[in-house]
Amino acid sequence: MNLILLFKEDFISVSHVRITDRRRWHIQNILTKQVGDKVTVGLLGGDVGQGTVTAINDQGIELAIELTSPPPPPLPLTLLLGLPRPKMLKRILFSATTLGVKKIILINSYRVEKSYWQSPWLKPEKMAPFFHAGLEQARDTLLPEVILARRFKPFVEDQLPSLCAGNQCYIAHPAAISTPPTNLTTPSIVAVGPEGGFIEYEVEMLAERGFEPIRLGERILRVETAIPTLVGRMFNLT
Repeated sequence: MNLILLFKEDFISVSHVRITDRRRWHIQNILTKQVGDKVTVGLLGGDVGQGTVTAINDQGIELAIELTSPPPPPLPLTLLLGLPRPKMLKRILFSATTLGVKKIILINSYRVEKSYWQSPWLKPEKMAPFFHAGLEQARDTLLPEVILARRFKPFVEDQLPSLCAGNQCYIAHPAAISTPPTNLTTPSIVAVGPEGGFIEYEVEMLAERGFEPIRLGERILRVETAIPTLVGRMFNLT
């Protein structure tokens, strides 16, 4: 936890917060902070700054805070992702958040099991802890937006064209010839299929709408590995 993420309900005055949950434990037991010590803080959806410990008692830890800087700039990237199985989804939400991805579209695909769409982990309140953990890791405060596209063809035909306007669009595909571009700074959409990849029909539909197929190399990577590899290479994060 490289940042103590603050929520509106933490505030006991304009510039003071009281923390009573796992963040309290982290400050006391991992950071080993005492009264007078400082920690990095950030308000969810707002600025980043410092908090000074002013009290430690049975009610929690109190901090006097100063929020002075904006969070890191987001990546100009929309991730179009074939809905993965729930256990993998949780890891992907965390890693995508740490990378600065601010829009994630979870889309259906032929190889996505129907039961995945019934998962409770698709509820906003279930996703939130993984987003919060990613923000804490990256010293960020801006939550990603998640869009659920439960039907592949209607979404690609009716909604995707407007989303693609003004974006460079790519689809990760093992049979592609081109390698990913590097040092991107312009708005982009990257499509990554579920385990097993998009089927050819789906690849063709995306290609017809301007998605350029790209490949990472000879090795076939799992989705949770392919995403940070792709994003890191394309946006020069390493």
